Amino acid sequence: MRQTCTIKLTRCFTLGAGLIWFIHSIIYGLFLNVNPSLGCIITNPTMTLYSSWFFYPVLYGPLPILIASLSSLFAFNNVRRIVRRQVPIVRRRLDQQMTAMVLMRVVFFVIFTLPYAIYRIYTINIPNPQSNVLHYAIRQLLQAFFTSWTGVTFYIFAASSARFRRQVKYLIRKYWRQWKHCSFCTAQNQVGPTNTASGNSDIDLE
Repeated sequence: MRQTCTIKLTRCFTLGAGLIWFIHSIIYGLFLNVNPSLGCIITNPTMTLYSSWFFYPVLYGPLPILIASLSSLFAFNNVRRIVRRQVPIVRRRLDQQMTAMVLMRVVFFVIFTLPYAIYRIYTINIPNPQSNVLHYAIRQLLQAFFTSWTGVTFYIFAASSARFRRQVKYLIRKYWRQWKHCSFCTAQNQVGPTNTASGNSDIDLE
């Protein structure tokens, strides 16, 4: 199994999954309509059934969670095997930190994805008019909360890995110095107006 799992195969799977989701998103977006009182909703009955019984309950929720959990378990097993084997300490520490980062991300992925899938199934089947301001605001707040987890990944990695934090600090300092150097060179190379006051006074005297 390890011999078949190569970088080339991984790239093919990644590209194939990206293309499938890209096509699926285009088709899914074609069935979304803007309603003046309900906002952006699905009005097609077939698409509503598909979203309620297959897309969110299977494709968006449990299936990615299952794949991510299995991957985390495999990574955890791999780290335990590395500890028992004769491998360099640096390699062992790197694998342990990477596994901790992946496990933390999976935990947050489960916490945010599963409730969002349930929330989307509810909102698709029970649309709320915008005239009911309180309920509409609560729904918008919940949606913003559940969809914000993608931006939290950076902070999850920063909290779970000291090496990641050091690398981020190093890159920030490096690019900060480069930016300061470029701005200083730009300021030195600027062309300014010459002082022509003395020249004008000589002309006036003549």
